[in-house]
Amino acid sequence: MAQFVDSEARMMYSSKMILLAVVLALLGVAHGDGQHRDNTARAAARAAAKSNRAVTEDAAYWNQLGQQLLLDELGKQRINSQAKNIIFFLGDGMSISTVTAARIYKGQKAGKTGEEEQLTFDRFPYTALSRTYCTDAQVADSACTATAYLTGVKTDTDTIGIDANVEFNNCTTQLDPAFHVDSVMAWAQAANKATGIVTTTRVTHATPAGTYAHVANRDWEDDYAQSFDGVDSTICDDIAEQLVLSSPGKNFKVILGGGRAYFTPRTMTDIETGAAGRRRDGQDLIGQWVSDHPTGKYITSRDELVNLDVAGTDSVMGLFSPAHMEYFLESSAANNPTLEEMTRTAIQMLQKDANGYVLLVEGGRIDQAHHDGRAKLALEETIQFDLAVAAALNMTSRQDTLIIVTADHSHTMTINGYPERGNNLLGLSGDMGDDEKPYTTLSYANGPGYPTTFDENGTRIDLTNVDTTADEYLQPSAVPIYSETHGGDDVAIFAIGPQAHLFQGVYEQHYIAHVMAYAACVGDGLKYCDAKESSSSSRPIVVPYVLIAEFIMVWFAGQFLFRS
Repeated sequence: MAQFVDSEARMMYSSKMILLAVVLALLGVAHGDGQHRDNTARAAARAAAKSNRAVTEDAAYWNQLGQQLLLDELGKQRINSQAKNIIFFLGDGMSISTVTAARIYKGQKAGKTGEEEQLTFDRFPYTALSRTYCTDAQVADSACTATAYLTGVKTDTDTIGIDANVEFNNCTTQLDPAFHVDSVMAWAQAANKATGIVTTTRVTHATPAGTYAHVANRDWEDDYAQSFDGVDSTICDDIAEQLVLSSPGKNFKVILGGGRAYFTPRTMTDIETGAAGRRRDGQDLIGQWVSDHPTGKYITSRDELVNLDVAGTDSVMGLFSPAHMEYFLESSAANNPTLEEMTRTAIQMLQKDANGYVLLVEGGRIDQAHHDGRAKLALEETIQFDLAVAAALNMTSRQDTLIIVTADHSHTMTINGYPERGNNLLGLSGDMGDDEKPYTTLSYANGPGYPTTFDENGTRIDLTNVDTTADEYLQPSAVPIYSETHGGDDVAIFAIGPQAHLFQGVYEQHYIAHVMAYAACVGDGLKYCDAKESSSSSRPIVVPYVLIAEFIMVWFAGQFLFRS
């Protein structure tokens, strides 16, 4: 491809390409063939787009980039040692298409075309795929998946911390300890490590609950929720109770997220909204936590978090909203910390422990924005999640901290059509459907966006003058449903640090917990420490190289003399 050495040559080339585009467009109109008009219009658009950017991505550019990527791969060094710390990042609902779209969205926010951008965890040296089905479902929910990647055991949907022997919604079977499965947090505490959870959802929601709860129904976040299923709350503890009153939850050094109302009785009003608490049993579980942690600190706002005396605080519970924390794009009126800020504080708190720590960080509202059919919010939540990953990466050492980034399940969002390079990801694809109407690059297979797709007669709505980039816009969906569903496709795993090289393939999701246990030397399964000890206890064979060399020399000399 021609190399341009000055701006005059570029301008001449651009003028020629624009003239060519105009001629092609005129020819298309003259022919009157529908397909031909489409092709010439596309050619014109491509020519115009090319004329607006320097021609730098030629063969030399791509060859140089390819060689650099190859050298990076060849220079990759395994860190085959124990992980003192583990930080597990869970992007709830962060499908592979979400990762791709967030990458482009991030780049376009920075004024780039976007496709060439990278998320922080894109740069991690090891990647794999996780198979997310559960024991009773092709398409998983966040409860059975949390059980899988945190305990190492797959189970049924809508249940947490128990195996498939427990019957959904059955309080009696939930009580049998033989059916309970412990999480990596319990294993870490048994090894005298510090533990903590950070989330943008309620701290009693499925993902964080997977670290500490054992329930036959993920919805039993408090006794009020249990009452709808006729559960005797005096027999089966709800999820909030298990966090505050039982191990391993009550031993967490860090609890940061939303969900205040699930811990307070209806006789108490919320500090932020003035609304009543949810609990019918009269328990003030926040007061109980404060009583049980005399050297701890309970906080409710961003101001309190950023001003926290980390050195003088042994444990912290921060509940920043009555329910889920607000979407980042809708949080300007709330005094909420960002996921990055919560992650920083959590690491500072846990780093004080000499034995290391295990931390779960969830970007929980990626999933909920997808359910709402609001792709822009989901992508912004993913960017906030990526900022938290970057913070953790900067605050820790590659040599002693294993960082894993993954998702629990997929969603039905797709990136489709034939949009030009740099086309606004949230805009129209640039193509027309057979009905001669444009369509968006992002869309859902199902969800609440159906009314933005079709009118009452089932005719597709013309989006030509619709602002599809607005925060409140619902991306089109093919099937009308009040809440978009999960997807069943594999999700990605990104890893860096000690034993990260154990993620290089396609794995069952529950494998992740076994790798964490092995790397950190916790739990009852295989451990790196055991393998290392076994290897070092075997006496190495000392080879007397000098004696062997002398023997060979004598043998050759003897052969020579004998033949002579």
